[in-house]
Amino acid sequence: MVSRSTSADPVDGHWGSILTWPNAFTLLRLLCIPVFLWLLFGAEDRGASAWLLGLLGATDWVDGWLARRLNQHSDFGAAFDPVVDRLLFVVAVPSLLVVSSIPIIVAVAALVREAVTVVLAIIAATRGPSRIDVSWEGKTGAFLLMFAVPMFLGATSELSYAPILAWLAWMFAVPGLLYGWFATLFQYLPHVRGDVG
Repeated sequence: MVSRSTSADPVDGHWGSILTWPNAFTLLRLLCIPVFLWLLFGAEDRGASAWLLGLLGATDWVDGWLARRLNQHSDFGAAFDPVVDRLLFVVAVPSLLVVSSIPIIVAVAALVREAVTVVLAIIAATRGPSRIDVSWEGKTGAFLLMFAVPMFLGATSELSYAPILAWLAWMFAVPGLLYGWFATLFQYLPHVRGDVG
């Protein structure tokens, strides 16, 4: 499945940057999104869907590790991974709202922050080569929310430790939102305004 790119063959060079193990793992995570939706709405198993969602969030680092380990970096992979991460997030949070498993204030704050960040990234991309690099605070906020969201879901499930998850969800969500909004308002926004000016 994995092919090496060569300068002699532009077709192999093109596909060689796409058909890599890191991209295959990212694709696997993408294909798990419908499974999550089926577990939540079809099987109505909040516990299993929470575990799958948590697993997808916890393995976000794997594709990057594979890229470094196997020296299979690609422009496609650099774009594919964050797209899948955002898709997972914008599918999961509204889904939890539908089943009343996440506080509205948390969902709105997370989704609005995500939308603002995407808009800033688009503005930066349209104004030249300058782009928004994800800061430590932004990564930390995203990491914490990746665990908070499935914990909120698990807290409304039949899992025996659901009450503990309800407490832990807030422990992760509050700093996650604070870090995320700090990065958006005080790091990404000034960067874009600097580009505009």
